[in-house]
Amino acid sequence: MMAYLRIALSAVLAILLATIALANRDFVAVQLFPDTIGALIGFNFGFALPLFILLGLAIGLGLMLGFIWEWLREHSYRAEAARLRRKVDDLEADMAKMEKAAPAVAQKDDVLAVLEAK
Repeated sequence: MMAYLRIALSAVLAILLATIALANRDFVAVQLFPDTIGALIGFNFGFALPLFILLGLAIGLGLMLGFIWEWLREHSYRAEAARLRRKVDDLEADMAKMEKAAPAVAQKDDVLAVLEAK
């Protein structure tokens, strides 16, 4: 059922994007500087693109910058998770050593094992 819903949503999105592309296929001039500044410095890089390509590039660039920003923002959480993962691994290794050192104690009740260890 979810596969059909995903296909239907993808089809609607494709139709919407195709409609936007057809409605915005006029060429738009993109320049590095305004005309007056370009004339002042004697250099003005520019090109022409269809508007739907320019919109797609702007949305894609915005998404990439957002993903990078979020990845950098979450660095502290990933570092803390790695630190805790190492700590858990160390504790599990210590627990395995203790179980090997005292197999008879490990099979008894936990409360009795603590009392006998003292």
